Amino acid sequence: MAEKKIVFVAFAIEDERQRDFLKGQSLSPRAPYEFIDLSVKEAYESDWKDKVHTRIKRSHGVIVLVSENSLTSTGQEWEIECARDENKKIRGIWAYRDDRTNLPGVPTYTWSDKNINDFIDSL
Repeated sequence: MAEKKIVFVAFAIEDERQRDFLKGQSLSPRAPYEFIDLSVKEAYESDWKDKVHTRIKRSHGVIVLVSENSLTSTGQEWEIECARDENKKIRGIWAYRDDRTNLPGVPTYTWSDKNINDFIDSL
């Protein structure tokens, strides 16, 4: 397998379980991709933006889990802006099969091995 890519996963806290699924899917022996997840596991009580900014800077790219929760998630919105400021590649992946929320400026694809793999390969 090619070198591991470092990917930051931006998600609304309400979609934490979907982030866990994404991480678990990458650990499957049949997954055609592998990445190191730098998403924030817990809300930082202080200076979280500095910590997140450092993680985004260290990443090769950012996967945004897009759902209706994304529209009101100020933390996720800030993470996306930070990724843009750092000129990181961004790909949205719809977090749920029946939710096709449009997040302006975030090219979003269905959740599939191919869509995730193609993005990670492009990093």
